[in-house]
Amino acid sequence: MNRVKERLKSKTPVFGSMVFEFFTPGIARICANAGAEFVMYCMEHTGIGFETLKPQFALCRALGVAPLVRVPATEYHFVARALDVGALGVMVPLVDTPEQAERIVSFTRYPPKGRRGAAFGFAHDDYQGGDVVEKMGEIHSRTLIICMIETRSGLDNVEAIAAVDGVDVIWLGHFDLTNFLGIPGEFSHPQYRDAVKRIAAAAAKHDKSAGYMAATVELGREYLAYGYRMIATGTDQGLLQNATSQLISAWKKTSA
Repeated sequence: MNRVKERLKSKTPVFGSMVFEFFTPGIARICANAGAEFVMYCMEHTGIGFETLKPQFALCRALGVAPLVRVPATEYHFVARALDVGALGVMVPLVDTPEQAERIVSFTRYPPKGRRGAAFGFAHDDYQGGDVVEKMGEIHSRTLIICMIETRSGLDNVEAIAAVDGVDVIWLGHFDLTNFLGIPGEFSHPQYRDAVKRIAAAAAKHDKSAGYMAATVELGREYLAYGYRMIATGTDQGLLQNATSQLISAWKKTSA
C-alpha cells in the first residue's frame, strides 16, 4: 500500500521532502519526524546511483514514509530498476507527449499491461513469498507515477499527458519551464502564471493531482490555493543554508 497515492486519490493534500545532498542513514527519520509523508530522492541533478538509494528506500518503508525517486530520464532501466530496489513511485523529468507518458507507465506494469521484467522475493516486495498475481496487482495499484511538465511541448500537451491512464501526478517543473518558455526565473510573468493554472486545470479535469516544490511557506499556500495537492519542501541543502544563515546573521547583529 502507498498511503500517499491513496490520500491523493481522496483529494487530500500530501506533503514531503526532497533530498538532493544528504543521503545519510538518518535523513529518512529526520524527514519523518518533521511530518513528511514522502521523501523524493533526486537522481537527475545529483549523480547518485541505485546503490545509494536502495538502503534509503528500505529506511523510508520501515518508517511508513513513501520513498519516491526522480529518475534522470525516460528510460526503462531507470524507471523499472528504481521500483525493483524499493521505490514506491517515480518522477520522470521533461515529459513532452502522451506517447512518452504511456511508455513510462508501461515500464511500471507487468505484462500484459506493460513490459516490466518480473523478479519476486526482492526489495520491492520485502523479500517475501506469496501469490505472484496478487503481488503484481498490489504493485500496480501502489506505484505512483509523476510526469514533470517542464518544456513548451509538455505544456502544449499537458491535457493529453494528464489523460494517460496510469499517470497519477502532473508536476510543475517551474524553473525549467520558465527556461523553455524564454523567461528564465520570471515566476511572476503572465505566461508562467497561465502555465501554473493550466497544469492544475489539466490535472483536475482528468482526476489527477498537480505537484510543486515550494521553497517557502508562502509559496506552498499559494500553490495549494491554485489546486496543487502534492507539495514538496525546497532542497535539503537550501533549507540548511537558509536556516544557518538566519541564525548567524541574527547573532552577528546581536554581537555588533
